[in-house]
Amino acid sequence: MKLNELLKLPVFDETVIVAGEQGLNCEVYTVNMMDAPDIMPYLKSNELLITTAFHLKDDLSSLLDLIRGMSAQGCAALGIKSKRYLGSIPPSAVQLANKLNLPLLELPPNTSLGDIVNKSLSHILDMRTTELHNAMQTHRQFTQQIMSGQGIPKLLDQLSTLLHLPVLLLGPYLQPISGQFTHSSTAAKLEALLSEGGQFLASSSICSAFTMRDGEKETLTLFPVYTHRQLHYLCIEGLIPFSESSVILTVEQATNVIAFELMKENALKQNRRRIKNDFFANFIGGAFSGSEEIASRGREFGLSGDQRYICAVAKVDGIDKTTSFVQYKAEQDRIAEHLEAELMNFRHPLHLFTHDRAYVLLMPLTEDWKTVEPTFMSLLERLQRKIATHYGSDLSLGFSSYAQPLAHVPISYKEANEALYFGGIAGKKRFIEMYQPKEVPEILRMIPFEHLRKFYTDTMQGFTDETLKDHQMLLQTLSVYMETHCQLAETAKRLYIHRNTVIYRLDKCEEIIGRSLKDPEETLRLRMAFRIKALLPEDALSKN
Repeated sequence: MKLNELLKLPVFDETVIVAGEQGLNCEVYTVNMMDAPDIMPYLKSNELLITTAFHLKDDLSSLLDLIRGMSAQGCAALGIKSKRYLGSIPPSAVQLANKLNLPLLELPPNTSLGDIVNKSLSHILDMRTTELHNAMQTHRQFTQQIMSGQGIPKLLDQLSTLLHLPVLLLGPYLQPISGQFTHSSTAAKLEALLSEGGQFLASSSICSAFTMRDGEKETLTLFPVYTHRQLHYLCIEGLIPFSESSVILTVEQATNVIAFELMKENALKQNRRRIKNDFFANFIGGAFSGSEEIASRGREFGLSGDQRYICAVAKVDGIDKTTSFVQYKAEQDRIAEHLEAELMNFRHPLHLFTHDRAYVLLMPLTEDWKTVEPTFMSLLERLQRKIATHYGSDLSLGFSSYAQPLAHVPISYKEANEALYFGGIAGKKRFIEMYQPKEVPEILRMIPFEHLRKFYTDTMQGFTDETLKDHQMLLQTLSVYMETHCQLAETAKRLYIHRNTVIYRLDKCEEIIGRSLKDPEETLRLRMAFRIKALLPEDALSKN
């Protein structure tokens, strides 16, 4: 209890405050009586020390040393029964106590020190007992609310009523997860402070209070909510002084109950998330027999069989290979929880899965893609910034080029993975890559060089026996014939030769390759060979 409240007890009647009035608001935890000169090593913070000063009556310097030592130790006050031996408290002691803001009390001569100690401690214990009883009642009340299924929001409302201040629950990165700030800008300010490396709570602190003065003045008090996974925060919009022990005790009961509820909710979420991820793994792996079964299974997780979806795949760049699987899974779960919290604020519903060390986002496309694309890209960029800020990791994403119905999501997933893969091999970091349908040359470049060369030489090997002049002329005619979709007149027009000349040259080509040019399979093979020729260097074409 506070010193100024303790001095209202009858046992302190006629007590005179001779110095240190500015320190009367300090807390008093215990009362001690000094009869020996070596009391200093036994003093405690927030302790009221009373004495007759018998051993100090002829030693002013020792009295001054005692006042300095008590101030350094954080003692509450010094009470002296001065009429007994000192006659009066020395002016130098009064001056020093005022300088150090240490209350100096002149105790009444007719009251025994034993009575002062006993009655003071009795009153302090009564106050503590009352506080503990109220804390137990509050804890029981909060627990009953949770056990009855009313949840954390109802508990926060009840606590807000008791404190007469707004209360909300913040996640590990100070994002609101239950309740809303009075000022919508507060969340952004906290995020900015956190990204700048701000520390809001020391490891040993009961709570932390601070004021933000950007624009409107806002004072917040944060209390830690400890769970087995991550630290959450109970945020009170207003100042809760450390000296308000009964209020602090009430809030601590709330944090204890909330911590157990968060652990229960997390266990349920983990189970739900595991079921969702198993469904997605089976879905991508082709475990379901058809569209009807896919639609039926998907409905359990809020997916519609008739809806089109955009798929995005995200991975953290440069995972440390020395990290154990258990550590990796714990980190993956934390990032997944963070992504889920961010996705809840997006104006379109999104579904999150984890699969094959990646985070998969499925967004139903309810509007035209050109309308949705800017906000979707903005979301992906925000996710990258969040992961970089809070985990020090780079998040790269690839996403499919157009929406597919639910049954075709595995195709979209492969497209998004391919976009992510090609962005990675291009040496990019923290990128967002959209899948691009491949042109024929791009597809051919994906095939190993030796396979391309072998395909070309196997297809065109008959021409190697011809003279260089005939070889070049026939290949040119054949190439133009393939590109004009086997149109004789168009081929003749492009080569500035007669139609019969084209027919003669094509007959010659058929003799060389030993196959008919009217066979669709053969024309496709030849067209592919000409495309490959454009990709191969000249020296590669001369090798057998």
